[in-house]
Amino acid sequence: MQPRIKICGLTRRSDADAAAAAGAWALGAVFAPESPRRVGAEEAAAIFRDAPPGVMRVGVFVNASLGEMSAAASASGLTALQLHGEETAAFCREVKEATGLIIIKALRVSGPGSLEGVVQFDTDFLLLDTYHPGRRGGTGESFDWSLAAGLPEAFRGGRLILAGGLGPGNIAQAHRQVSPFALDVSSGIESAPGIKDKASLERLFEQVKNLDK
Repeated sequence: MQPRIKICGLTRRSDADAAAAAGAWALGAVFAPESPRRVGAEEAAAIFRDAPPGVMRVGVFVNASLGEMSAAASASGLTALQLHGEETAAFCREVKEATGLIIIKALRVSGPGSLEGVVQFDTDFLLLDTYHPGRRGGTGESFDWSLAAGLPEAFRGGRLILAGGLGPGNIAQAHRQVSPFALDVSSGIESAPGIKDKASLERLFEQVKNLDK
């Protein structure tokens, strides 16, 4: 079975359209102010404007308030919220109850201890990304995938999104080693932060299609 692919850090509608046409399961835009890929609500709405109904439109936030996320979701037409900060399990539940949107909680992995709190999160999906002291996501760096591969198979196949340094050169290996529900790609197909390279995007999805062969 082909893995689902989330293309994140989008800043241009043309890239979002190309990703959706190639078969992306989800499209992501970053709202965190400190990100070089940061977009505003109006920009995100334009980026997602032509996304097919079946493609998830994800807004990525870092320690944002419920009000901020709700407003951005309404203005941008988001169908999912990715919480990429120190949000607690209780806060994730509060956001889910208030918005009714799909909730993705991101955890940054630096070692085995990073996964000790996984079970407390009952969000729709859990995303594992590489820990970096100065950045959240889009680092271009991978973590030790054996840590994710050690999680229960039912959890990996049902709720886990694997992120961190993924691109055309390692997407197949990541899928085979971890067997996650989905894979999240951002900097691995960029020519500059937020600018997706068409050739790299095409190579990525060619690799994904070949996984069925």
